[in-house]
Amino acid sequence: MNVALRIAPLVFLAAVVQVATISGTRLLGAEPDLLLLTIVAVALVAGSIPGAVAGFAGGLLADVMSLGTVGTTSTLLIFAGYWAGRYGETTGRGRAYAPSVAAFAITLLATVGGVALHFLLGQSVSARTALAAAVPSAILAALVVVALHRVSVRLIGPALQFERARQVELV
Repeated sequence: MNVALRIAPLVFLAAVVQVATISGTRLLGAEPDLLLLTIVAVALVAGSIPGAVAGFAGGLLADVMSLGTVGTTSTLLIFAGYWAGRYGETTGRGRAYAPSVAAFAITLLATVGGVALHFLLGQSVSARTALAAAVPSAILAALVVVALHRVSVRLIGPALQFERARQVELV
């Protein structure tokens, strides 16, 4: 089975749950972002290009469902997926702590990037509120991403290994 067919339902489900239930809620001062964490987990398993594509698709879906400015979330998630994938392909390969480190760092960067992007677009944004929730959100992300990474490895990992083996046979 194609890897994209395994990634798409994960991203779609994460986007729907994020927009429908999680968006706007706070848990101990943190704002959970299930879609971002799903993109990070998928990118760590599948790589930088599938991570960026998943980030674009998930972000575009979230923007359309929330009736927000189309492209803001997808822009942030493209970068998040790409850099999580690069980390997984290079430094984080085989490391048990890689998902937590990637989720922590990318959550902080996505928060700062989101504030900057909204500011550049001329939209009202409270930098104080967003940045105050950045560290608790990053800590929560580092804890939650471990479970999402395990799900991603189980769903995407076998198909990815089969596809890589097939590519080696074709060469």
